[in-house]
Parts: sequence; C-alpha cells; structure tokens
Amino acid sequence: MAKGMLNPMGGQAGLLKQMRQMQEQLQKAQQELAHETVTASVGGGAVKVVMSGDQVCQKVEISPELLQSGDLEMLQDLVLSALNDALNQARELSAKKLGPLAGGIPGLNL
Repeated sequence: MAKGMLNPMGGQAGLLKQMRQMQEQLQKAQQELAHETVTASVGGGAVKVVMSGDQVCQKVEISPELLQSGDLEMLQDLVLSALNDALNQARELSAKKLGPLAGGIPGLNL
C-alpha cells in the first residue's frame, strides 16, 4: 500500500471497537439504573410509589387512614397519580444517565 493511503479495514476495526465500548458503557449504565430508585408521593404522603430507574415498580405504600375513608375512587386516583409520577421520574433519570451514551446514534431512543 502506498504511503499516506488510508487503510479502510483499520477504520472499520476502530469503529467496531468504539461500538463495543459504547455497548459496554450502555450496559453498565442500565445496570446502575436498576439499582437506583425514585419515589413519588401524592395526597400529602397518603400514597407513595418507589420505582427503580429501569422503570420497575418496587413498592406501593398506602396510608391506613386513607383506607379507613372508604373512598375507593380517590384511592384509585391517588395510586394512578403516584405511579405516573414515579414513571416520569424514572424516565427522566434514565434519559439523564443514558442520554449522553445515545447522543448521535440514529434510531436509539432512550
């Protein structure tokens, strides 16, 4: 090969190496997310939801006083609200942690 010519195989090998490194970083970040949690609390603390960063609901706490009221519709609304809030928080955490790793990769939506 003439001096100064680029080796196309070298470029591909470098690109593959970068892709492997990014994949490893992405997997590590996903594992870290699974161990981080967010907590949503609604109704003045009457309902709490704890969710992992990878969007798995881990705990739902309902105040005994809320159950005594017998207002099933309000309980359902509060649980729904807490779950949605926790999901939004988990998504934000995920985007914050994984977003920099996905920057510029077409088709990768986190």
